[in-house]
Amino acid sequence: VQLQASGGGLVQAGGSLRISCATSGGRYAVGWFRQAPGKEREFVSAISWTGGRISYADSVKGRFSISRDNAKNTVYLQMNSLKPEDTAVYYCAADPDLRATMTLDDYEYWGQGTEVTVSS
Repeated sequence: VQLQASGGGLVQAGGSLRISCATSGGRYAVGWFRQAPGKEREFVSAISWTGGRISYADSVKGRFSISRDNAKNTVYLQMNSLKPEDTAVYYCAADPDLRATMTLDDYEYWGQGTEVTVSS
């Protein structure tokens, strides 16, 4: 399984950005995680295979929105009202057991990450 995250970049605080995760196909739950410099990787959002189960970290709830298009094998993370503390490398990961949990260790396959920088 291969995952390719893309769409990161530099944006001003208050702005928006949409990042994407393209998978190589198959049935997976997908999670987004992020890692800021000097910090541990943390959960951001997850979506089940059908899209019927979605979860968010409290820090992004109401600002970020996860969605997926299974016909395109792509999962999206729409990020609005961005804050400097959202600056991180964002990673997507796939769980073949379809759990869509907040737990990093539940995800078996990982993409390479896309960098998001929010300037103040």
